[in-house]
Amino acid sequence: MKTSDFFYDLPNELIAQVPISDRSSSKLMVMDKITGEIEHKVFRDIIEYLDEGDCLVMNDTRVIPARLIGEKLDTGGKIEFLLLKRNEDDTWETLVKPGKKAKIGSKFSFGENKLVAEVVDITDEGSRIVKFSYEGIFEEVLDELGNMPLPPYITEVLEDRERYQTVYSKNNGSAAAPTAGLHFTNELLDQIKNKGIDIAFVTLHVGLGTFRPVKVDDVDSHKMHSEYFRVEKEAAEKINKAKKNRKKVICVGTTSCRTIESSCKDGYVIEKSGWTDIFIYPGYKFNVVDNLITNFHLPESTLIMLVSALSSKVNVLNAYKEAVENKYRFFSFGDAMYLK
Repeated sequence: MKTSDFFYDLPNELIAQVPISDRSSSKLMVMDKITGEIEHKVFRDIIEYLDEGDCLVMNDTRVIPARLIGEKLDTGGKIEFLLLKRNEDDTWETLVKPGKKAKIGSKFSFGENKLVAEVVDITDEGSRIVKFSYEGIFEEVLDELGNMPLPPYITEVLEDRERYQTVYSKNNGSAAAPTAGLHFTNELLDQIKNKGIDIAFVTLHVGLGTFRPVKVDDVDSHKMHSEYFRVEKEAAEKINKAKKNRKKVICVGTTSCRTIESSCKDGYVIEKSGWTDIFIYPGYKFNVVDNLITNFHLPESTLIMLVSALSSKVNVLNAYKEAVENKYRFFSFGDAMYLK
């Protein structure tokens, strides 16, 4: 299987630059994962496809203001850090631009020395391990100095930080939003609960894998970066209840999907936390997930491969072609797709 098998043509003007005013009024493409048959809806219509006893699985991670702009202490040269993964002792794995300025021992200042970073190591992939020094509480310093880490294909300024958070975000730690969840409003969630649908919250902190393109020609050779996840007992029980009652388990986003597929034992979800580098692509046999709510993803990305694994490459690429023809909005602030 080749990475190029998952390429499609996308006009730049279809890449959504700003979120729409009403989260739940985005377009929703509904595709039968077996036949490939397509319907065109509005996102709030998703409730029509959810039945009493089903379980909706949502990632409650919260994006941190992980993008820092500062300067090199000795030269004053501009530097940009993207915080990816927190280690111990105030050290973080980071992406640094320009990387050539960030040699081991280099020091950088943010906010007139409110935050100082020293590069202590460089990983095999080229990201930097950085140790921070500061006064007070790191999260408060970061909230003051950091910016939301919008993907590089978004060039517009985000006026309201909360629009890059789901309304149910709770646990700080992501370098990117679980974007399928951006379409839900509190009102829609209330309607879903009132219909008798269980909601199970899990956590996966989105990290480097979101920013790393598939650089190998052979899909089997791609190595996913590990991300921290947690499935608590209550969430596992809700998901397993749906499975036992032959109801649907519907994941909101690829991150929720990867989380519960990383927490399986004998066809059921167990309470679990740790690091996952699970890579789901065509040929993968799903243990728990029945259906998926997701956005439209980049060509040749691991995300479009995951979606294809739940349906088929032919069905998904045909759906993406139809989405382009119908001027759907793509990527993080774009429209949604439901694989029923």
